[in-house]
Amino acid sequence: MALNFDPFRELDRATEALLGTRQGPRLMPMDLYRENDHYVLSADLPGIDPGSVDIDVDGQLLTIRAERTLTTAENAKWIARERMSGSFLRQLNLGQGVDIENIAANYTNGVLSVTIPVSERAKPRKIEVAAGNEQETLTVKEGQKSVDA
Repeated sequence: MALNFDPFRELDRATEALLGTRQGPRLMPMDLYRENDHYVLSADLPGIDPGSVDIDVDGQLLTIRAERTLTTAENAKWIARERMSGSFLRQLNLGQGVDIENIAANYTNGVLSVTIPVSERAKPRKIEVAAGNEQETLTVKEGQKSVDA
């Protein structure tokens, strides 16, 4: 059986095994795109128990946490061990243009999908332009005077 050998990965594993250290939270690969009036985030979390996935929003910061534990046999002699266990973490700054109250998430076949709606005030809209000698009043923000055209 042929296996690819990555000396850097092996060095990381050896260091972790010798020192008993564990790397910090691992990043999860993700895609993010906008579709019409919402954003869609898809993150790969294969082998993760859906009950261990935690998503929260604090202000404009979206945090996704997940935990993967691998079971092992006591007398196993490993030939290859490439599947990572431990905690996974991803944080995104959502900005001001999203509706944080209506974020929804779904976990299917090892992929976490988070739908983030765009807020009404951030959606594109058409501005009507008046033509000719029509008289119109522009309304401005509080504390300023209104202007007659």
